[in-house]
Parts: sequence; C-alpha cells; structure tokens
Amino acid sequence: MINYFALTVTEIGIGKLELVVIGVVILIFPILFVYASKNLDAKGVFEWMMEKPNDWIGKK
Repeated sequence: MINYFALTVTEIGIGKLELVVIGVVILIFPILFVYASKNLDAKGVFEWMMEKPNDWIGKK
C-alpha cells in the first residue's frame, strides 16, 4: 500500500497573487543573475577602479 502525501496550494495558503509573484521571480531572476554576473566580474570592477580612483569607497 502506497500512501502519497501532498498539500494543495490553497492548503498551504498561497493565493493567486503569490503564485503570480513566484512565477515572475522564477522567470526574471536567471536573466538578471546572468546580466549582473557579466557586469560584476573582477576585471570589470578593477577597470572601473582604475578609471575613477577617487570614486570608490576604499579611497578617502
């Protein structure tokens, strides 16, 4: 005898608005993560620091 255990979305307390928000985040997060990781690599940060040495936090 196999017993399956699962809760429905309404039993968990997730409404339609929450499902929409979860869906949007699932779609947008990977795109923004890839975009940010391309712009925040060590080489890019180092080049920015060399272009504007007086603007970064460590220089006062």
